[in-house]
Amino acid sequence: MLIELLAAGTRPPDWTKTGYLEYQKRLPRDWQLQLREIPVAHRGKNESVVKLKNEEGKRMLALLKPEAHVIALDSRGDGWSTQDLASNIQKWTSRTSHLQLIVGGPDGLSDACLARADDCWSLSKLTFPHFLVRVLLAEQLYRAWAVINNHPYHK
Repeated sequence: MLIELLAAGTRPPDWTKTGYLEYQKRLPRDWQLQLREIPVAHRGKNESVVKLKNEEGKRMLALLKPEAHVIALDSRGDGWSTQDLASNIQKWTSRTSHLQLIVGGPDGLSDACLARADDCWSLSKLTFPHFLVRVLLAEQLYRAWAVINNHPYHK
């Protein structure tokens, strides 16, 4: 299964790179996790947030594959437990071998990205820095793998 994390932002702090890579390498070969970074739009004082999100959204939409199951990360999405995530992954992978998770920039995802998504997931009611979300996603994917495979990590 190919799991692509499409995330806005191209210069994450080293500590987030290290955290993401730690969980990426723990996943087995049949759960291939790839990060694709999308440049954020330049933010000036008088720029419209909608315009900026739409610009980033166009870049993101261009990378989405028709055969992939797309999951948008958004604060208005459904809150899933790790068990829910594991169950959802099993359901999705019965239909496709390609998952794409999309994470917006500082202002979130465009309406077009949210409309294209097959599911919308909220990690928490808290707001997280978008680079930290990469680490959280990688860890939760590893944890979901552990649940599915009865691995002791989840306990």
